[in-house]
Amino acid sequence: MKFTTWEPVYDAIIESFGFDRAADERARDVLAALTSPFSFDTFDLPEDPTVAIVGAGPSLEHAGELARVTEDDVDAIFAASTAVDVLEDQGIAVDCMVTDLDKNPETVVELTARGTPVAVHAHGDNIPAVRSIVPDCSASALLPTTQAEPVGPVYNVGGFTDGDRAAFLADHLGASTLRFVGWDFDDPTVEPMKAQKLEWAERLLYWLEHRRGDRFGVLDDRRSKIDTTALPIE
Repeated sequence: MKFTTWEPVYDAIIESFGFDRAADERARDVLAALTSPFSFDTFDLPEDPTVAIVGAGPSLEHAGELARVTEDDVDAIFAASTAVDVLEDQGIAVDCMVTDLDKNPETVVELTARGTPVAVHAHGDNIPAVRSIVPDCSASALLPTTQAEPVGPVYNVGGFTDGDRAAFLADHLGASTLRFVGWDFDDPTVEPMKAQKLEWAERLLYWLEHRRGDRFGVLDDRRSKIDTTALPIE
């Protein structure tokens, strides 16, 4: 993802939420100072992999959803935030965690110690977490990311929430198929800002499937209701 491609969407996101771009850039710079260049070879994926993109929605607890993660044709599992803990409790190891450090910091540290890549995201609201957690991580397994313009060792592969960033990351790595598990766009239990973030996650996945020439099952029966006005879709 070139930042020039991502930037108009990013501008729409920060306007939608009233976020401070300068704060995102400060967080990015803090993360950059605490990290080193990441080797994408750390992912050790086969060519044209099928990647399960696992969200932290309540449906992930269902046995049928867990079974979809472990089907034979899944080559890798990229999980958002606390979805990692749900999977690990069932004996399912992940190949990447994507997080903005708002929950389960001990999982972040443990995975990097094992050599499992963790994409750690810095934004304007999580500078204290970046400063307290990142130094405890194994540097070679930590992929630093930002939603602002990338600098130094910090990447921007696209995406906004942990879940859709996992999808954009898998796409960046050449995934041929993305399988979405544990996604609940209409979760009635979330507070208003989280619901707004889920709306943006849905929009960004719609954009990603267009960029890939793909159709994600998780968006079936939803596409006609998605607001696409901020998306650079021809």
